[in-house]
Amino acid sequence: MRRITQLLRPLAAATTFGGAVPEYAAPASGFLTIGSTTYVDPVGSYPLDRPPDGAATLIVNDTDHPITIITESDRSADIVLAPGTRTETRRGQAVRVG
Repeated sequence: MRRITQLLRPLAAATTFGGAVPEYAAPASGFLTIGSTTYVDPVGSYPLDRPPDGAATLIVNDTDHPITIITESDRSADIVLAPGTRTETRRGQAVRVG
């Protein structure tokens, strides 16, 4: 039991309140548009819904943070969009801010 307590101690210290907030937790200023949905001051991850007709989904990053389009598999690289850029994509499952 003592060994388990020693192993979990770093995890408990990392999850206590009052600790440093990770840098990516700050919301981005601006707008994130995915398809026909626009998010104001986005933070976290958002689903990437593909149209049923197979058309590409427009993603516009009008924020002050880079965004990452998370792809379906490890074989294909994630797509990173710098602030102020846009792309159309037919792949991906989610968009993560930061």
